[in-house]
Amino acid sequence: MTRTPMPPVLVTGATGRIGRGVVDELLGAGVPVRALTRRAEAAATLPAGVEVVTGDLTVPASLDGALRGAGAVFLLWTVPPTTAAAVVERLAAHTRRVVLLSSPHRTPHPFFRQPNPMAALHAEIERLIAATGVESTIIRPGMFASNSPAWWGPAVRAGDVVRWPYGAAETAPVDDRDVAAVAARTLYQDGHAGGDYVLTGPESLSQAAQVEIIGNVLGRPIRFEELSPDEFRAETEGKAPRAVVDMLLSAWGATSGRPAYLTSAVSDVLGVPPRSFSQWVADHVGAFEQGPLPAP
Repeated sequence: MTRTPMPPVLVTGATGRIGRGVVDELLGAGVPVRALTRRAEAAATLPAGVEVVTGDLTVPASLDGALRGAGAVFLLWTVPPTTAAAVVERLAAHTRRVVLLSSPHRTPHPFFRQPNPMAALHAEIERLIAATGVESTIIRPGMFASNSPAWWGPAVRAGDVVRWPYGAAETAPVDDRDVAAVAARTLYQDGHAGGDYVLTGPESLSQAAQVEIIGNVLGRPIRFEELSPDEFRAETEGKAPRAVVDMLLSAWGATSGRPAYLTSAVSDVLGVPPRSFSQWVADHVGAFEQGPLPAP
């Protein structure tokens, strides 16, 4: 008896941090992968066996070839919202399952309740997907552990002091690999239709405690020096968009001294506990060691 081949999963954002993790997880599970890219040469680093297709979320008609025959789609939206409705309509017409990487904007915790333009975009895409009736799952990562090198890496590489605001603000950093694994599982495993998963790490950690963990892993003490919000704005002037800085300050201020929001979603889906922040740091220690950053 001839077995019907499994249809491929179309992965958008396949060369990014999360998308590449989804690609690897799907390949590891024996699932055929089709990677969407605007430029074929950008996908040169993808593993052998991945079918690379060109298409652009800002040009919905360009997606038709990529979607043809796809059994599911991992949607990671990284462009302006103008074409979202047309893209979602095409997804629903060609595939039976969509998994969206969104954000925890509906989570009843002050950290996630601050004004955030990205949250508004995610809410609209979720609404569009729900309106089509296609089988869907929403993945909502909280704070990524991988933010830490961008935030604290330069100071850690330069010395033994991290100057940062709201040291008492607690988050539950989630490992990118756990996010990718959960997304992949919901793309090929039945039982996740209608799933709405807020993904967090296993523990609530203050920002000061996270910096201490980095020092512990490196084997040298790192001191946390508290900055006021205005001092932080001054230090980040010209280095980060003011709107992003203000959003982060509002979120940290709203949750300062309050435990982070924790869920069991990673272990519920994968059957194993989420990776700890300490494990993430140990596995990415090069991002904090003195000297130039390693090549991406």
